[in-house]
Amino acid sequence: MGAHQEHDRKFGLKAHWRCLAAMTLISLSTFQYGLDFGVISGLQAMVPFLEVFGYPDPTSPVGWNISPTRQQLISSLMTVGAFIGSVGAGPTALFLGRKTSLWTGCLLSIVATVMMQVTTSIGVLYAARLIIGLANGVFTTHSQLWIFECSPARYRGLAISAFQIWTTIGTLVGTIINNSLSSRMDKSAYVIPLGIIYIVPGVVAIGLFFIPESPRWLLSSSSKSDDAKAATALTWLRPKGWDTTSELTQIKTALEHERQLHSALNVLDLVTNPVDRRRTLLSLGAVLCQASSGSMFIIAFGTYFFLNAGIGNPFEDSVIMIAVGVFAILINSAIITRFGYRRRMLITGMILCGLCQLISAVVWQTRSSAAAAAAAAASTAVVALAVVYMFFYTLCISSYAWLAGGEFPSQRLRSYTFGLATGVGFLGAWLITFTAPYFINPAELNWGPKYGYIWFGSCFLTAIWLFLWIPETKGRTLEEINEMFHARVPARKFADYKCAGTANASGPTSDDDTTVIKVNEETDRSVEEKIR
Repeated sequence: MGAHQEHDRKFGLKAHWRCLAAMTLISLSTFQYGLDFGVISGLQAMVPFLEVFGYPDPTSPVGWNISPTRQQLISSLMTVGAFIGSVGAGPTALFLGRKTSLWTGCLLSIVATVMMQVTTSIGVLYAARLIIGLANGVFTTHSQLWIFECSPARYRGLAISAFQIWTTIGTLVGTIINNSLSSRMDKSAYVIPLGIIYIVPGVVAIGLFFIPESPRWLLSSSSKSDDAKAATALTWLRPKGWDTTSELTQIKTALEHERQLHSALNVLDLVTNPVDRRRTLLSLGAVLCQASSGSMFIIAFGTYFFLNAGIGNPFEDSVIMIAVGVFAILINSAIITRFGYRRRMLITGMILCGLCQLISAVVWQTRSSAAAAAAAAASTAVVALAVVYMFFYTLCISSYAWLAGGEFPSQRLRSYTFGLATGVGFLGAWLITFTAPYFINPAELNWGPKYGYIWFGSCFLTAIWLFLWIPETKGRTLEEINEMFHARVPARKFADYKCAGTANASGPTSDDDTTVIKVNEETDRSVEEKIR
């Protein structure tokens, strides 16, 4: 166990109450992202919404349907906006900081919601979906950047788990509200659920005035006044008795080490520098685990999917599915601090989610040739498998994908790397939400759950990639992770690697440590000289 871990374990959750409260507020911003998914998924099965934006369809269980193109754009334009908002996180996080960027997200969210509530024009609805996507991209990226940079290493997993809790609870609240209003036959059936979106941006916007900016972002500046602000911020975030001087020195030493190797910020280092390229690819791959698991198929089209399955109440089924997801993420938050193995959980989750998709596809394929009673049982089994899938996804993948993806980047490029990873994650989500209607809509291929065959293959290919390439970063400070990447530690040796201490406040503890540090620095310089 490293010295930082021994020091960290002296302070429990109660001692960190102020930092945990701040992280809860920041992670609350993603409630709106989950709420949006829960609401929009249900609106596409609501008669008042379909009367405005759909068309009459006597073959539909509710007498109305919506064209696959509109269905695609309503769901996918949000993810396009989120992609833009996330990829733009590099410069906005670097120059505006984490807090100002989050305030911008609050404003965009409110503007988009007003547009969605008042319009009857499909064009305005499309524009609003794009704008709220921008807000969601800002919320998702900048909230996690703040959490990664401000949380103690021991509780970083718990903080990201809270991020996922709020997202899942938001989706649950959206589906519950939709269910309670689904019998209404006027516009209030969908205007009221959209109005709930106002609450979170308002709470977050006010709460941001009472918490500090990220100390690591402040230390990234060369300004002496920002160094003083960073010290004040870290003192606020850490419990009384914490060695903030040592932690600040560790962060500054690591930043100085990066400045010595990279005299100026070069965004192209994301792909041209071997060390940063590896970190970029790993961050991208980790975040993309969410898309490659097929989760967006279940989350974005769950209610519509259940509607066409023809079993029970599709709104109630969606509530049950999302409630199981909340239960799973709460279980995860209880174990992530004690165990928190990123690599194992992601691999396990991919295998289990893939099996759920495969079984669902097989069951649905046999349904068409079965007797009426057997067909009804098959439909029920498919709904049940969707619920089981959601349990495994939220327990093993959702939190750990974000957690690993945010831990891999270097400090100087974190906003660019993680912003790119988040953006590509949203791009994957967009691809799924854009193409899924062609597969599941009765007016097109009408595959239904047979779509799971594709996601079975995707899950198992991702599991193989994770086994071969993803490193274990459980319990490591960001500075230790930085050291291991610079030392070119193979993925499977991360968990047992003994850090020499490139970022130790007191400097190297032995001649061997000094030698390791010098070798790593010389290796970095030689690689960069070859690139030049």
